[in-house]
Amino acid sequence: MRAEPDVQALRALALAARENSISAAAGLLGVSQQALSLRIRTLERELGARLLVRSTRGSRLTPAGQQVVGWAQPLLAAADSFADAARALRDDRTTTLRIAASLTIAEHLLPRWIGTWRAQVGEHGPEVQVTAANSSTVAMSVREGTADLGFVESPRTPAGLGSATVAHDTLDVVVQPGHRWARARSITVDELATTGLVLREKGSGTRQAFDAAMADAGYPDHAEPVMVQRSTLGMRSAILGGTAPGVLSSLAVADDVRAGRLARVQVDGLTMSRPLTALWAGAAPPRHARDFLDACAD
Repeated sequence: MRAEPDVQALRALALAARENSISAAAGLLGVSQQALSLRIRTLERELGARLLVRSTRGSRLTPAGQQVVGWAQPLLAAADSFADAARALRDDRTTTLRIAASLTIAEHLLPRWIGTWRAQVGEHGPEVQVTAANSSTVAMSVREGTADLGFVESPRTPAGLGSATVAHDTLDVVVQPGHRWARARSITVDELATTGLVLREKGSGTRQAFDAAMADAGYPDHAEPVMVQRSTLGMRSAILGGTAPGVLSSLAVADDVRAGRLARVQVDGLTMSRPLTALWAGAAPPRHARDFLDACAD
């Protein structure tokens, strides 16, 4: 006998006995009577026992058949449970779009992207679940399958994932309006490199982009930060409070700069730009995620 039982043959046998008819069981399973009879005969050959007796009055189990069907019930129940769980998983993945996004994207771009997408798919489109985290955590969520789609701000694309650039962003050095840098026309990269700043934590896209830009400018070992914050709001509050200058996304500081609460600082010879990248596992994103990416690109 084969190493594993033929679940479909056992189901066919159990149905034929329950319905007292091979043809009725075949109809329930959506197969021909001949195909179902062949499957049961194959099972009988493998077990070396007659399982079902056919007559003009219908089909009934032999004593061996009764034993086999009894043994099969837990297996068939487990198979049904597995099928139900797989169906629920499949349905959930088409009715829910799970997005993990780094903080700048989650706060400043995702709301508009989701609004555009919802207008396209209508009120019966998939529910969107958003998790905000730093870029390293976003990539890990996509790899582990807890997110269908990820968005990161890091300058380098994480290995082993599908990706597409959806937008670009720049980083700004910002200070309180009363800071001496706000009154200067510009500062040098050397001055920036030797000044303690308010920065995001290592692993965030903002920190990775800043460190990469400083390394490209010849300052891989710039000054240690005065403060490390894990959120854009925390950084903004620290800079507004006069802790130190800081480096934030231009998207995150635009309103404060327009209102005069913060001042941008020009740094001679330093360009800090980065791609904003969508990530997914596998060769292509799920269908509902592809629709969302199309909306982001519009």
